[in-house]
Amino acid sequence: MKLAAAQVASSPGDIAHNVRRHVAIVEEAASLGAEVVVFPELSLIGYEPGLAAATATSPDDPRLHPLQAVSDRLGIVVAVGVPLATNGLPRIAMLLFRPHDPVVVHAKRLLHEDELPYFEPGDELHVLQVGDQRLAPAICFEALQREHVDAVVALGATAYLVSVAKHARGVSEAHERLAAVAREHGLSVVMANAVGPFADGVAGGRSAAWRADGTLAASLDGVSEGLVCVGTGDEGQPGCDPARAHGFDYQEER
Repeated sequence: MKLAAAQVASSPGDIAHNVRRHVAIVEEAASLGAEVVVFPELSLIGYEPGLAAATATSPDDPRLHPLQAVSDRLGIVVAVGVPLATNGLPRIAMLLFRPHDPVVVHAKRLLHEDELPYFEPGDELHVLQVGDQRLAPAICFEALQREHVDAVVALGATAYLVSVAKHARGVSEAHERLAAVAREHGLSVVMANAVGPFADGVAGGRSAAWRADGTLAASLDGVSEGLVCVGTGDEGQPGCDPARAHGFDYQEER
């Protein structure tokens, strides 16, 4: 299976615009051979906690229907980030659109302390069977906590789909931790980070993919939009076939 992480700059708070861009990027990922594509944390509004309450939504929001449609049409799993509406504070969610199947909603269970004024934590773990792989979604802070990693490994995870929103100063630590997760647990790992302005600074990019032995398959720079991919298992092949389209950069496995 081929996994992709999409490194993008989101338009703050504009779900409809961001959905249109996401669909184009999913089409590009599929053309490169990806069967799963993961976007950054809160990618449909940008990482803007102050906008979360006003933009919180649900999986049946009609503005999100094009994501299910592109998943169905191309046979690709699409994981996007949204603020999920609840009866209280919204949750930081990853919506996983699956071809011709219901949407899976993973809400971030472990929040960073500076997120607590804006969000409430989720309460479920998810591991999805897709083909011969068991995919575990994780969102930023929780992906770097042993508690979460151990829990999804116990559920049989074979790949870790990590969606983050990190400044440049936090990316190196995330790389080190996720390489260790891959190496220690035999997981294929992809990490999708944003680029461009967000919240209180600038996103640091460097989205990356690791093989199940912990070696880096490929990574992007800290400023450009692009796709990075890896194949699961011991295929010995690039994660995606190299290609360029729509001005959207792609770096193949080294």
